[in-house]
Amino acid sequence: MTRAKGRSTGGGLRGWGGVTGMAAACALTASLTLLPLAHGDGTFGGETTGHGATSAVPARAEECKDPEASLPAKDAGGPNIDRIRKRGKLIAGVDQNSYQWGYRNPESRTLEGFDIDLVHAIAQDILGDRDAVIFRAIPTNQRIAALENDRVDVVVRTMTINCKRVGQVSFSTAYFQAGQQVLAPRASAITGYDESLKGKRVCTAEGSTAYDALSEKSFGAVFRDEHDGTGQDEDRLTVPNQLDCLVRLQLGQVDAVVTDNALAAGQAAQDPAVELKGDKPFTTEYYGVAAKLGADDLVARVNHVLDEYRRGGADSPWMRSYREWLATGLPGITGPPAPKYRSN
Repeated sequence: MTRAKGRSTGGGLRGWGGVTGMAAACALTASLTLLPLAHGDGTFGGETTGHGATSAVPARAEECKDPEASLPAKDAGGPNIDRIRKRGKLIAGVDQNSYQWGYRNPESRTLEGFDIDLVHAIAQDILGDRDAVIFRAIPTNQRIAALENDRVDVVVRTMTINCKRVGQVSFSTAYFQAGQQVLAPRASAITGYDESLKGKRVCTAEGSTAYDALSEKSFGAVFRDEHDGTGQDEDRLTVPNQLDCLVRLQLGQVDAVVTDNALAAGQAAQDPAVELKGDKPFTTEYYGVAAKLGADDLVARVNHVLDEYRRGGADSPWMRSYREWLATGLPGITGPPAPKYRSN
């Protein structure tokens, strides 16, 4: 996968289940998921963040009415901002195997994508250096734990804001609107998130909103792994990372994937033998930058960054990044979602 400014690359996975294509996919998965930390310049190394952020008492999910409402934006310091400045690096939890969002370019050996651009903007604002970043690659099911355990300052990893999570982490205002959709082979009889999933094996990432959606309404799909108690079973339907689902789909181990349409568009760009099913997403979700619960100064500062990132209309940093990475697979988006702020 080489950088292609939002276009499918010539080296993308072609065909359906071919030996060559699958060897490339498996090699790519291994090379991406096993990498350690990456600095802003693409080199690797890292450090822990310490224990500066304080945790607030989690709010109960049933009390949550507007999870996208965040703290007012502030161009100010605070204990978490001070800690980052003293360290001289922003430590960001990101994906490195989601094409167009956060992935490692095999030619330049650097992390690239829409989420990565936003991390650089945060580092520029707080530290005055867009490359003053240590990227820590984390799987989907470790995003919250990475914040709770002070392994990262922020998570910028296509993370959906919802009522369950606002009691676990603190979110910025929304920076992207997405929704759940079904990804399946073009030749498949699956037509979308509907009765055509009955009896089909569906893959999702652990800790994802896709898994939660299937838990509420599965249409008879098989999406939970069954274990025999020996501890030797392989998780085929619930996996740590979304790219694992694509590999399983190509291997014929599953029939479909349910994930954010934004991520699925990137996976379809990797393999033209798969496509998004259904006319549109069946949910509406918003991505936010996550920080440790109680890190209010950092969240307010990120909201300030996002205010600047959205400003400028068609020439805003947000739109420039969208055109570079996402416009081909997700056409027709005219701007970012409007921010929502808490009244108190």
